[in-house]
Amino acid sequence: MTDNVDAIRLQGGTLSELYLQYAPGALRLAYLLTGDRSLAEDLVQDAFVKLTGRLMHMTDPDGFHAYLRTTMINLTKSHFRRNAVERRYAERQTEPPPIQGPDLGDRDRLRIALMQLPMRQRTAVVLRYYEDLSEVQTADLMGCRPTTVRSLVARGMSSLREMTEDD
Repeated sequence: MTDNVDAIRLQGGTLSELYLQYAPGALRLAYLLTGDRSLAEDLVQDAFVKLTGRLMHMTDPDGFHAYLRTTMINLTKSHFRRNAVERRYAERQTEPPPIQGPDLGDRDRLRIALMQLPMRQRTAVVLRYYEDLSEVQTADLMGCRPTTVRSLVARGMSSLREMTEDD
C-alpha cells in the first residue's frame, strides 16, 4: 500500500501539491457542469475529500487526473439527482395555494350558522346544495317525502339568511 502512496507522492507530491495542481481544472469542470461557482467549489472540496481515502488504492499514479474528473462528474450527477428528489418531496409536502373565493370570514359565518340549524334542516340543506342531490334523492336518504325536503330546505335557507344578514 505504501508503494501506491509513494508513487502518487513521486508523481504529484503530497496531497496539498496535488490539490494545487489539479483543483483549478476541477473547479472549471464543476463550474461548467453546474453554472454555480460556490457549488463548484464545494464539489471540488468533496472530490478531494473522497480521493484522500482512496489514494492508497490507486494503481496508476498517472491516472489521478482522470480519477478526479470521474469523481467530479459523479458528484455533480449525485448533487442534481438529490436536488430533484428533494424538490419533488417538498412539492408533495407543501399545501396547495388557497383557492380564491369568498371572504373566509363569510365562509366561517356561514359554517357557524349552518351548525345552528336543527339537524333535519341542516341535513336537507347540505344534501340539496352541497351534495347537489334532487329533492327525491334527498327525501329517499332522509326517509321522508319530497315536499318535506322542500319545506326543510326553505326554512333552513330562511334561517341562514337571517343569521348571516345580522353580521
